[in-house]
Amino acid sequence: MKIKSSKTATKPTVARKPRTTRKCATKAAAEKAPVTKAEEQKDAEKIVSLTSSFEPGREVYAVGTFNNWQLWDKSTKMTDKKGDGVYSITMRLKPGRYEYKFFLVTGGKGDWTEDVQNAEKIPNSMGTFNSVLVVE
Repeated sequence: MKIKSSKTATKPTVARKPRTTRKCATKAAAEKAPVTKAEEQKDAEKIVSLTSSFEPGREVYAVGTFNNWQLWDKSTKMTDKKGDGVYSITMRLKPGRYEYKFFLVTGGKGDWTEDVQNAEKIPNSMGTFNSVLVVE
């Protein structure tokens, strides 16, 4: 049996106009889009201060959803500048709703306590309450 080879016919080349590309909305394009001043202000971090009174000489941490409940986080360690038991911390947080508690350390052991100066609280899965901080 003999197999015939066949040549494929070639089409004549025609000069074409270059295609114009359409811009499509992609995630990358959206990320590069200019941010309006309203959006910029909405997402801007705010300076927030927490203050509470405890026994002087303790280590006190503000722990919550703003730091993923990480204990011993130096960035959330509160200070007692005057040594009078008034502990405070200043943080930069984006607008939102945060749950938190204070973690008090004495002799290597820690105790959780809610912010008694903040009336807004929410029950947690441990059967106690978390304090709520709303940053606008």
